[in-house]
Amino acid sequence: MKAVVQRVKKTTLTVEDRTISEIPFGLTVFLGVKNGDTKAQADYLVKKIANLRVFEDENGKMNLSVKDVGGEVLLVSQFTLYGDCSHGNRPSFTLAERPEYAQPLYEYAVNALKEQGVTVKKGVFGADMQISQHNDGPVTILLEA
Repeated sequence: MKAVVQRVKKTTLTVEDRTISEIPFGLTVFLGVKNGDTKAQADYLVKKIANLRVFEDENGKMNLSVKDVGGEVLLVSQFTLYGDCSHGNRPSFTLAERPEYAQPLYEYAVNALKEQGVTVKKGVFGADMQISQHNDGPVTILLEA
């Protein structure tokens, strides 16, 4: 399982010109599920995301988590994180988990983040989503489990 975590000032997710989710500030997280991933990998990433200290404290040091600053998380399923371009220029997605197995793990991660005390918004699994975000920093962290 892989997550790209971006600190944002605002993110809006739309599907077919309709706003589905929006966060005023916090983290936009793109989550990729790989073949064979389990709840254990999701639990590891969720704990990391909820406690990742990427927000500045009163001294300007990245020392606070999204929970500490009252931010929100927009969690977006992103199978293309497992695009393999090692054999040409067209990505192969054979490492990405099939939707019928990936979606329950994605939903599990959403609920697990909520259990960590984080306000979570989500995308629409499998939809053609349009995401507009105002990155903060920019701060981008890659996490893998």
